[in-house]
Amino acid sequence: MYPEEIVLPMRKQLTDQGFSELKSVHDVDEMISNEGTTLVVVNSVCGCAAANARPGAITSLINDKKPDHLTTAFAGVDRDAVEKVRYYLAPFPPSSPAIALFKNGELVHMLERHHIEGRSAEMISQNLKGAYNEHC
Repeated sequence: MYPEEIVLPMRKQLTDQGFSELKSVHDVDEMISNEGTTLVVVNSVCGCAAANARPGAITSLINDKKPDHLTTAFAGVDRDAVEKVRYYLAPFPPSSPAIALFKNGELVHMLERHHIEGRSAEMISQNLKGAYNEHC
């Protein structure tokens, strides 16, 4: 478990942009019952989360179509919530960071760590915008 003083700025990068935190199994079950589209960012302390995943998710929201709900859970911190998010991400293996788009509780788009590492925030943003244009 990472100390809160270390992860707080990484959390705030998303929550300051309107992302709601998923901190419990109940929060995740509520999220999955959302009508419409929900973006879930499995946040992480790694460099690819800082350089690519979080900035890519944030800039993807500059789009005509975007998710109805924005959520995030922090791997290595919000353990129960992340485990439950990963349950809903099956059959994809555990990955952090990860970015998923749900529509009416169904997983419709997924970016695993290997889709994030080595790709720019702009590439991630464009990928997500394509998913929003298709599903939102």
